[in-house]
Amino acid sequence: MSVPSDMLWASLPIPALMIDGADRIRDVNPAAETFLNASRKTLEGFPVWDKVFVDAPLEEAFARVRSNHSALFVNSVDVGTGSRKPVSCDVQIAPLSDRPGHVLVLLESRELAGRMDRALSSKSAAKSAIGMAEMLAHEIKNPLAGITGAAQLISMNANGEDRELTDLIVAETRRILKLLEQVEDFGNVRPPDRRAVNIHDVLDRARKSAAVGFAAHMELEDDYDPSLPPAWADPDQLQQVFLNLLKNASEAARQGGTIRIRTFYELSLKVRRRDGTGAAVPLQVEIIDDGPGIPPEISADIFEPFVSGRENGTGLGLALISKIISDHDGWIAVDSVPGRTVFRISLPIAPREETPA
Repeated sequence: MSVPSDMLWASLPIPALMIDGADRIRDVNPAAETFLNASRKTLEGFPVWDKVFVDAPLEEAFARVRSNHSALFVNSVDVGTGSRKPVSCDVQIAPLSDRPGHVLVLLESRELAGRMDRALSSKSAAKSAIGMAEMLAHEIKNPLAGITGAAQLISMNANGEDRELTDLIVAETRRILKLLEQVEDFGNVRPPDRRAVNIHDVLDRARKSAAVGFAAHMELEDDYDPSLPPAWADPDQLQQVFLNLLKNASEAARQGGTIRIRTFYELSLKVRRRDGTGAAVPLQVEIIDDGPGIPPEISADIFEPFVSGRENGTGLGLALISKIISDHDGWIAVDSVPGRTVFRISLPIAPREETPA
């Protein structure tokens, strides 16, 4: 492997470190700076083992790569920095042909790769399930309307006890009809009308709506990065996403709890588009609550249709959010433990030509 060009080096989506023959750091890309929470200037020239802690004997791996002049993979090792908890990574070590003794080290988070693989592998199944649900919803609505009408007619001549039963029939059929309409709406979300959007303007609108409505009993905090460039998004659909996530957080958190909205920039994240090409999603939005967390048994499937952690929940809210974010070439993930649930949305930036001067 030859030394990568400056442009390629900077655009690598995973952390990369260039190590010399004395195991000292000679260069790191921006993704590695983010991963290690340190700047290139503070890393360059230091022994790699002073800055990167790996739960594996990589010194031996370095020696083998240098002597054999061939790449080597080390899977599932914990990588830490001393300032953050270790992350399970797959490590690739490759020799640099035009720099004797130098090796290139790539760190790929297994958690991130696993989440994205699960999200991608479930899309076709979810699409088939929703298609079937839409068809069934259409077929079921007409007879349900007939049942509702018949129950209302019977109740007109019924006594008190029978009227209670007919009222129950009417109430339950209406509830089912409302659910069926939600299923139909889920399948009819229009494609996003994307433009350059100030993500903080959208978040502020959603926050103000929440503060005077369903989240009036909550403490709402924000931690915005004011330097974020515009997102490439449909502002109305994004507001729907943020409102739904804030509503979920307010329902999950305890009375008087806190919801925190955080934005930041992370260059290393990329998703795969439907055409197979990669897309950077550096704009990050996190909505954090201090509620009881998502039940562990459903946490891996929380974005699937009809999966819900709430009693009488339809399981369509988060599935709809996931669909909207996917249509934006973005990514959504959740990290939940009792007392802290974080929904994280990653979005692309607007093309330069679409950004107002």
